[in-house]
Amino acid sequence: MEPVDTDVTGPEKHDGEPHDGEAPSGGEAVEQPQAPTLGELLLAVEELWPESLAENWDEVGLVAGHPSAPVTRVMFAVDPTLEVIDEAVAWGAELLITHHPLLLKGVTTVAATTPKGRAVHRLIESGTALLTVHTNGDSAVGGVSDVLADALGLQDVAPLTVAANGLPEEGIGRVGDLADAMTLGDFAARVFGILPSVAGGVRVSGDKDGLVRRIAVCGGAGDSLFNEVRASNADVYVTADLRHHPASEAREAALNGRPYLVDVSHFASEWLWLPAAAAALGNVLADQGHEVEIQVSTTNSDPWDFILTPG
Repeated sequence: MEPVDTDVTGPEKHDGEPHDGEAPSGGEAVEQPQAPTLGELLLAVEELWPESLAENWDEVGLVAGHPSAPVTRVMFAVDPTLEVIDEAVAWGAELLITHHPLLLKGVTTVAATTPKGRAVHRLIESGTALLTVHTNGDSAVGGVSDVLADALGLQDVAPLTVAANGLPEEGIGRVGDLADAMTLGDFAARVFGILPSVAGGVRVSGDKDGLVRRIAVCGGAGDSLFNEVRASNADVYVTADLRHHPASEAREAALNGRPYLVDVSHFASEWLWLPAAAAALGNVLADQGHEVEIQVSTTNSDPWDFILTPG
């Protein structure tokens, strides 16, 4: 995957310009942006991706970090792997925001002899906080599936499942319409073109020449939503991690072959959200008078390195 620089920075101070508290010649003092505390930044994150939108099985929120610590640099990433954490530390980020949780399942130790323990030690020893925005980031307006739907050019978008504790336009997955019908083959090529390059590529089930217009999407693993996809009358369902049996059963239950299936990389489908999330957080912080540098991780944390195909 090509490195992507999505710095979101506040105004720079140049030599010769007034410093904090100084008034420009002939004018009043201009208040300069200030670095927020971690606690203040958490409030900005809650405004964008409320924890109340998270699924009841999920673990979101602050994993490590002290609310009183100042934050001048924030990095976004999909996974809290040690490689990603090292990248954040090397850049000088005081906060790493990841989509996937580090501690989704219970652990009995965070000793540095274990992978998760090493991650926790690295975070604490470097003074880098870790925050998880997972299914609340999926469900919220402008979340993972919204970004995927927008990248595919969908119109009149609505949730596949409406959030229990959110607005009518919030929930898991999205469904919408292309401006014009296209063949499944051309649509699959569009999907392939918008995603970062990873080993798995894109797998497709359906008639390559079949016309499609109504599209359902779910960033990340979405094979639990087939009933909702069928109810939405989607021609195609784009999601990740489609397992053999759910995919096979969906094909058996298909009406006139629909919905067709487009299976993508879990990492790639969720990575698309990161630049949008970084920009959204930067805008909220700037509106609040805070100056923070925000960057998207360039680490490809997709677990697969290469793939073999027939021919």
